[in-house]
Amino acid sequence: MRHNKKFNHLGRTASHRDAMLANMAISLIMHKRITTTLAKAKALKKYVEPLITRSKEDTTNSRRVVFRYLQNKYAVTELFKEVAAKVADRPGGYTRVIKLGTRQGDAAQIAFIELVDFDENMAKAPKAEAKKTRRSRRSAVKTAAPVADEALKAEQTAEEAPKAEETAKTAETPKATESAEESKAE
Repeated sequence: MRHNKKFNHLGRTASHRDAMLANMAISLIMHKRITTTLAKAKALKKYVEPLITRSKEDTTNSRRVVFRYLQNKYAVTELFKEVAAKVADRPGGYTRVIKLGTRQGDAAQIAFIELVDFDENMAKAPKAEAKKTRRSRRSAVKTAAPVADEALKAEQTAEEAPKAEETAKTAETPKATESAEESKAE
């Protein structure tokens, strides 16, 4: 009976599964984002998040424990130096799994898994405002519109004043310009 055995075996023996997850965790730590199947991404999330939590405390014992899982000193160094510094104040949820669709060959569900704090696109994206009811949006637009219109009119008049003076200078009649030139010549 399999009571209370909930992790995904991924169709592999235990040793193959451990080696695969270790290699995927190394790739995730080094590259910050990898593309794989959805099942493997979910299994990797459970595998790598405790290691990232362990890396927050930079002690010899923590490094040895993480090295036991990863078996790659470069990945361990990267994890304890760069990744741990970025996730120091985060209480958990260090990775994000985003579904990409299905693979052409075997229709397997594909996803990418990434370290949350290393995604520049998400960090630069503006925060979405809280959704408001339609009524409050109308009233906010009505109250904000007159203030914005007055400010816009003030800016336009300030810009138009110098332009009007230049236009007046250039709009002199040709006869007046000719007579002014003749008087200068005499």
